[in-house]
Amino acid sequence: MPDVLLLLPDALLILAGFLICRYTALDRPIWEAAEKLVYYLLFPVLLFNSIVRTPLQPAETLSLGGAGMAVVLLGMGLAYALRAWPGVDARAHASGAQVAFRFNSYVALALAERLQGAQGVAWVALLVALCVPLCNVGAVLPLARHGGHGLIRELARNPLILGTLAGLAANLAGLRLPEPAALTLHRIGLAALPLGLMAVGAGLRLGALRDAPGLATALLAIRHAALPLFALGLGRWLDLPDGQQLVLLMFAALPTASSCYVLAARMGGHAAFVAGLVTLSTLVGMLSLPVWLGLWQGLR
Repeated sequence: MPDVLLLLPDALLILAGFLICRYTALDRPIWEAAEKLVYYLLFPVLLFNSIVRTPLQPAETLSLGGAGMAVVLLGMGLAYALRAWPGVDARAHASGAQVAFRFNSYVALALAERLQGAQGVAWVALLVALCVPLCNVGAVLPLARHGGHGLIRELARNPLILGTLAGLAANLAGLRLPEPAALTLHRIGLAALPLGLMAVGAGLRLGALRDAPGLATALLAIRHAALPLFALGLGRWLDLPDGQQLVLLMFAALPTASSCYVLAARMGGHAAFVAGLVTLSTLVGMLSLPVWLGLWQGLR
């Protein structure tokens, strides 16, 4: 599949969720239940399984892991700084800030296999293990603060953070599940992406982006321009091997996580605004990812 079409299935799943919710008997109450299923079960299982099944090899990829965390921390810093802009809507910012630094781990694993084979999957698994807990803490922080929730309590019971930490602990402990259990978890995790993306479509109101168009533009610019540019320079400055430079750039240029919408919906944020951001990020990523990868190739 050409790189430009890599994210087309994600965009079509969002469209399917939108059409099903609007024009069939499967309306909002159905999708509210689906959001809970995705948030509390499917996504945590997907993250756990992705991490526990892939060798992390931290000793060989220490610089890559540090670079990936630097990319996420930069995104968090830039996104949080937008709160100081005059006239920024507090609820939209608390809900949407996560879009600037979270990433679609499913697309990351699929694309890494296409670019670098099994080695690429191992590198991305390390980035997922290190960065998903960081991203989820960064996502919960403004939502908890804005909604008056206790931060420690929200972090301690966040299923995405718990699933990731459990996967990391199991991987480092060398845990190998019996094949029937591993296969069951794998099949549960496979349902996370399509249902999560369809839930985004079901909650979609692109008009909600008009609530804060400047904020939306800035968050997507961080996600699809500032972070890839930083990763491109950082990989060269650290003199990472070519394969790791490519994976780092791909990681920084990914579309945002579809679970951004689910988190905002479950924590009482501006879910429609986030659904619009997730949709646009997926569409922008279809175009920007091949551009960034082509730029890296041209600079080699």
